[in-house]
Order: sequence, then structure tokens, then C-alpha cells
Amino acid sequence: MPQLEILKRQELSLRPDPSRVILRPFKPAIEPRDLMPTDKKRANHIVDRIMGLGSDDANILLADVLENFQSRHSNLLARFEARADEMEEAFQSHDDFNNTQRQLIGAYFLNEYAYEAAALFNPSIIAHPDQTSAPTGGLRFILSLRAVGEGHVSSLAFRNGTIAIDGRVSLDPISKLAILPIIKCRAPCENGDEIDLSFDASSDISERVIFPVTLAQSNGIEDARFVTFQDGETITYCATFTAYDGRMIRSELMQTSDFVSFKLTPLLGSAAINKGMALFPRKINGKYAMIARRDNENLYLVYSDNLFYWDDGIEIVAPHYAWEFVQIGNCGAPIEIDEGWLLLTHGVGPVRKYCIGAVLLDKSDPSKVLARSQSPLVYATQSEREGYVPNVVYTCGAIRHNEMLIMPFAVADTFTTFATIIIADLLASLHYL
Repeated sequence: MPQLEILKRQELSLRPDPSRVILRPFKPAIEPRDLMPTDKKRANHIVDRIMGLGSDDANILLADVLENFQSRHSNLLARFEARADEMEEAFQSHDDFNNTQRQLIGAYFLNEYAYEAAALFNPSIIAHPDQTSAPTGGLRFILSLRAVGEGHVSSLAFRNGTIAIDGRVSLDPISKLAILPIIKCRAPCENGDEIDLSFDASSDISERVIFPVTLAQSNGIEDARFVTFQDGETITYCATFTAYDGRMIRSELMQTSDFVSFKLTPLLGSAAINKGMALFPRKINGKYAMIARRDNENLYLVYSDNLFYWDDGIEIVAPHYAWEFVQIGNCGAPIEIDEGWLLLTHGVGPVRKYCIGAVLLDKSDPSKVLARSQSPLVYATQSEREGYVPNVVYTCGAIRHNEMLIMPFAVADTFTTFATIIIADLLASLHYL
């Protein structure tokens, strides 16, 4: 199974950084005896101990906490106070606490979480909404990444950068801070909750982390596939992603116009019960269109009049070559080129080895497969195969730039790197049906 020699790897890579931390609520475990009505819960015990500190000791303790943590988080005292607001139940036996005690209580019920300590992988890439500072002949981009920390919990992180006229990728410097959004609205819907999130607009995009906020997402927001969706004059940045609660998965949709405010909505229908959905960047024949994998091994084309409901579908691609015998899936939103829709795919072969290939679909009728990769475009080289999950290369989306594709991809479910492919070379490598 030779690897096609049309992929040009770049030396740039993004690796997990355990120094990047967010503040998460700390909830002390409840012992069985704490369930007895005559006992106080541990939260009340902690509050009682804080309230027992003398004024000088409390001030010294708060100053020490600030000295240790203030450089690692923005608006730290405000975060302490906001957490204290959530702990009102533990204050019931006290009505005389001061600001210092309240801030200490908030500090005791927060913990740092290194959200990308284990992995930073499965990227997708889109053109930045603001191209004013793009290099001549190049463009600015936003990169989304799946970040994994303690407990294998996945969240969504962002970076931005530039692509030069020759395809060379550069990443902007990142902030040393990381922040979570405010939940602006939580509205019940048919399959869970629809969530509106908002970040401080003055924050750098590299600071913004979207962490699981619903029960369905509690163990991960995984593998966001971003696409610039255009409907008439309206542009919306959409991402299908997998919500994972530790047992069950389902597909959800994220929408934003500015990467500051986001709406997260569960998807409905038989095609949405699996992972790996990818939205076409525009309607086709008046309908929304999606690539889905509802049976775990084949790719389907699904049409819908409703962006949030996806049912049935037409099987269009099944495993055929040895490197994809286990299953085939998409690697991001279809990319429109003159010759049709270019769809990057992943295949799983022996010893669960992942490879990336491509399929060319008819532009007016994407159910028609025009060509596909007989051999993979890329698989892990000998120096790339080791990591959190060995022998895996994976991407959640590439971008067209002039006559080439810029493809960020993950290695061994651990780190992210970049490559370029000349589109004409890719098309010439395909087997036409």
C-alpha cells in the first residue's frame, strides 16, 4: 500500500501544552454518610472552616492565593466571587461573611484544569472572517482543535494564523491565558438543551475554550468540522461535532458569525445518531446537504429542509480498498472545486491503522461518485506512528488556497501538523469510475 508522493509536509506542529489551564468548578465528593439528613455535606464543612479563620489569617491566605494564581487567569477575584454566588446553599448557616471570606470560598470551590495536557488534535480550518491583514496573495485562517485533558474529556480550542501565497503556514502568537464562555441562554429543545455561549469580545481567539456544558456533552465535545456556510448573502460558520457523555454519542451543530458568540444545538433524525457528519458549504438544489455515517462503516448523502433534522440518506461510498476495509468516514466538509465536490476521507485498515484519502463527487448531484483514492494520500510515517493512539492520521477539514489544499492533520491523536497538496496532482491520483 504505497503512500502517494503528492503531499508536502510542513515542519510546523502544534503540541499539547499542560501549562494552558482553565478554571472549573470543584465539587467535593459526597461520602455515603453525607446523604444522611442529620449530617452536613462537605461543602458546608469547608465553608465553616473558612469562616473560622481570623481576619488576618484570611487576608494572608487570600493574598497568597492571588500571588500563586493571578498571573494564570484573567479577572481572578471576579471568578472567585462568581463561584461563591453558586455556593449560596453552603452559606445557609452564616449571614456575616465579608468579601475576603466570600472570595476565599469561591477559591476553594474551583480547580485548575489543564484542558490540552494530553492531546491537541483533529483540526479543521476555515478562512478568517477578517482578511484585512492577510499577506499578499495569501489569507488568514481560524483553526479549531480538539483538546484533551485529565479524564479524557475533550473540549474545543482555537488558533489563528496566515497562509502565504506559496502555501506556507504560520501561526499567530498565542495568549498564555485561557477562558471559558458565559452561558447566555439555556433553552430546552426536543433532544436536550440548546445553548447560547458568549466570550469577552476583547479576548484573543487563542484564549477561548468551549468546554462541555450539557449532560450529553459531559465527557467531550469531539471533532468539530467547521465550514463557511453561505445562504444567499448570509455567511454562518457552522461545525458539526460529536457530543459524548461517556457512554452514548450523538451529533450536534455549532453556529457562529464572529467566533465570539456560539449557539450549540442537538441534531435530530436517524442520520444524526452517529458521529462524523459534515455539512456542505451551501444548499444543493434548494436543500441542505450533509455527509453522514449512520451505520459506522459507510458514507451517506443526506438532504434536509431543516438544518437540525437529518434522516435516512443514500449510501454513496463503502469500504473498497484494503486500507479502508474496517470503515470509511469523512475528513471534513466537502470542498467545491471546478471538477466537483472534493471530499477528504479516512479509512481504517489492519491493526486499526488510519489513512486519509479523497473522493470526488458530482457537483450537481453529489450522490454520484466520480473518482476515489486507490492508495492513501497520507498515513503515519515511521516517525509519526507513536502517540496517545498509535498509527492514526486524521483531519476534520482542509481549505482551498489558490490551486492547492492546505490540510492540517493530527498524528497519533496527540499533536497537529500541516501539509499542502496541489489539487491537480490530487485529482490525477484518483481512480475514475
